[in-house]
Amino acid sequence: MQMNFTDPRISLRATAETDLPLLKTIYASTREEELKITDWSDAQKADFVEMQFKAQHHAYSNYPDATYFLILYDGEPVGRVYLQQRQSAILIIDLTVLTACRGRGIGGCILQAIFEQARELGKAVQIHVEKFNPALRLYHRLGFQMLEDKGVYLFLEWQNGLEAVHGI
Repeated sequence: MQMNFTDPRISLRATAETDLPLLKTIYASTREEELKITDWSDAQKADFVEMQFKAQHHAYSNYPDATYFLILYDGEPVGRVYLQQRQSAILIIDLTVLTACRGRGIGGCILQAIFEQARELGKAVQIHVEKFNPALRLYHRLGFQMLEDKGVYLFLEWQNGLEAVHGI
């Protein structure tokens, strides 16, 4: 999947088995805030992250024909984006930018490239987002609309003028 980014410092590279420790670090950054408020030891937190990462990694491997990328900023890994091409939509399985790298416009740049690809293909863009994820504000600002409240997650879709597309 070829994407064009408005920021030349941003690029993607396919993940490899050797990236698992890095992918776990990226995953761990998504759990930092909630783990700060626990009274767990560092070892307990590490065990929890390991267990949850393995479960998530296994679940994500069940998406047929998905593509898994590291997000690079000036050649350095700063996040991950996992995508699946569906008949009428591009599903963003996961988009994560390391905490220390947020606020640079990296996530927005990745989303704009996905939108451009969706426009070219005549598809919508879909994503599941936890209700309390701070990125939810960005998704709404970019025009994502809620398709379904799935309890912990909201299922959102960006259409950019397309007729309602619900190819799940």
